[in-house]
Parts: sequence; C-alpha cells; structure tokens
Amino acid sequence: MNIISDITTLRQIRRTWQTDGKVIAFVPTMGNLHQGHLNLVREAKKHADIVVVSIFVNPMQFGPDEDLDAYPRTLDNDKAQLEALDVNALFMPKASDIYARGLEHQTFVEVPGLSYMICGASRPGHFRGVATIVCKLFNMVQPNLAFFGEKDFQQLQVIKAMVTDLSMNLNVFGVPTTRESDGLAMSSRNQYLTKLERKLAPTLYVKMQALADEINLGRRDFTRLTAEYKQELARLGFNPDYLEIRSSESLLQPSHEDSKLVLLAAAFLGKTRLIDNLQISL
Repeated sequence: MNIISDITTLRQIRRTWQTDGKVIAFVPTMGNLHQGHLNLVREAKKHADIVVVSIFVNPMQFGPDEDLDAYPRTLDNDKAQLEALDVNALFMPKASDIYARGLEHQTFVEVPGLSYMICGASRPGHFRGVATIVCKLFNMVQPNLAFFGEKDFQQLQVIKAMVTDLSMNLNVFGVPTTRESDGLAMSSRNQYLTKLERKLAPTLYVKMQALADEINLGRRDFTRLTAEYKQELARLGFNPDYLEIRSSESLLQPSHEDSKLVLLAAAFLGKTRLIDNLQISL
C-alpha cells in the first residue's frame, strides 16, 4: 500500500494509473475506521482497478463547540485494516497543505438549499466544510468513482448535487448503512457512549422502524407522527435534535405524489450525537 502525504506524489502516481488505463475508486474518510468504512472499500474494489482511501480530520466541518480535538484517531490500526484489504494507496494530507492560507481565507464550496435544512440547520456551516473538502480531495485524487455511506444520507445528497452542479467527471455511489448486531448504525462516535447509553442507543433505530411501519400502514399526518415519536424518544432518555420525514430525492417535505421517502433522525444520548435514516417505499 502506497502511503502518500503530499499532493505532488499523489498526482505522479495518479498519472501512472491513468496511463495504464486503470479505473480509480476513492473512499474519503476521517479515520478511526470501522466495518462501515471497510465495506465502502470492499464495494469500491468490486468496481475499480485501483482503490484510494484518504484519512483527513477536516476542521472546516466542525463547529466551535464540537469534538475536533477529541475526535478519535487510530492511525496504526487504520493502516493495518486497509493493508489487509489490499488498498492501493492511503492519502493522508496535512492540514497545512489542504488549507494553505488558513481556514479564514479558504475558498469554499457550498450547495444551496440542501446544506441549510435538517442537519444543516442544526450544524450551520457543516455541509460547507464537507463540500469544500470533498471537492478538494476529488481535485487531488481525480477518481472515476467515489463511495460514501448512506448513514450520512443528507451528506450523500449534498455531494451528489455538488458533483452534478460543478460538472465533475466521476460517479458517486451510496453504500447501505452497516449496523451492529443490535441494529445501531456504526459510527466512530459510538465509542463515546457509556455502557448504559450503548445499551439504549439501538432503540433509536427501533423507534424509527416503528414509525416507518405506521407510515406503511397508511398514516400521513407526518407532523403529528414525528412529534409523537420525538416525545417517546425523550421519554426513553434521548434528547432529539430532529426527526423528519422527507422526499428521499429532494429532502423537501413530501407531496402526495412522492412514493420514496426517507426518515431522518438525530438525537443526543448523553454527550454523543447519534444520526440514522431509514428509506421507505410506499
């Protein structure tokens, strides 16, 4: 596995792959890899000759009161897991190279509309940071394909919109959420949970499934329905951030014509913010 930290070296290797006619897949991460990340790599290997994974904890997508400094970093273990999957290259750029003029002077990319709603309303500027770093990484790696987890459903839609709007020459694939045996969506932040919180955490997905069942049985009073389930989550010990039923294509409030919906949820359990989603076909 090539371990690359500077853009010049990455581009030299990239030109060799291109000359050889290789199809290049890219999996951007912030490290602390779990099976969800590794499943993205496995899926990428099915579609490409070359797989590049990046690890970069992006300061631009963290708010002032969020966990940038505490975000778990497990680089040695990450490298070992990627080598075991025969990843071709691990790209680990330095923040000083990514944001050479500093964050306050950085040109940014922002997808209007999608970036401001739901999770974007709770975390102002978050999706600006995501779109900017992904755009920069795409420009550096120049992949043919890129793979993202569907757990971050809104993020996936933001990235797809950016690729379309900026006429980028690559295809973006979403990979289904990887879950623990009890249903909890895998996340690097799950390790922040206490033992009692970890035992309760899967209940978020259980309640989302129950809500989806009610929709499939015909309930369409979505505002009242989500309010009921937010109250239930609060009663159980969660602090709900949002619980939304949206069109899976636009993330807008669904109309009567929408047959594909997505249930989006974020809730705090102690200090840990859990997110999850569930797609529904009527």
